[in-house]
Amino acid sequence: MDSGLAALLGAAVGSATTLGAALVNGRTQARSQHAQWSRQHRRDAYAGYLRALHERDIAMDTVLDALRTDQPDLPDVDERIGRFVTLAREVHRACEVVILEGPAPLADAAERVTHASADLAEVMRRMAENARAGDTTHRAADTALGVERERHLYEAVKHFRTAARNAIDRTR
Repeated sequence: MDSGLAALLGAAVGSATTLGAALVNGRTQARSQHAQWSRQHRRDAYAGYLRALHERDIAMDTVLDALRTDQPDLPDVDERIGRFVTLAREVHRACEVVILEGPAPLADAAERVTHASADLAEVMRRMAENARAGDTTHRAADTALGVERERHLYEAVKHFRTAARNAIDRTR
């Protein structure tokens, strides 16, 4: 084999090797970028859900505080309930994004938050109905039940945060 052909063959092998390495590096970089994009997208969805939960929970606290007084200002209570309902819809929308983004264990954790929140909202609804009827006989029991359900909701949200952190860490 003459030296010119050997040099040409060497250059061809070198070029093929360089091209192969570039393709492998390109795919690796594309996968890494997609994983980063996916992680950021999930993080945004989880943070949006937690932000909506926080705002809704503050609104619920203001309703419960207004209902725990001896003489609740019913128009004020109704206004606060309206704000709570609006924010609860935002939580529902944010939860749908969490469910779409997944993974399944995170959707389950969000479902636990939904149930705990509904349980507390039921106490709030009953307290509002009793206030409208002027019935104070169940206020102490409902207040105690509300405190218990607030704790349960806090634990469900804490579980969601942990599940979200784990889901984000798994995509690294």
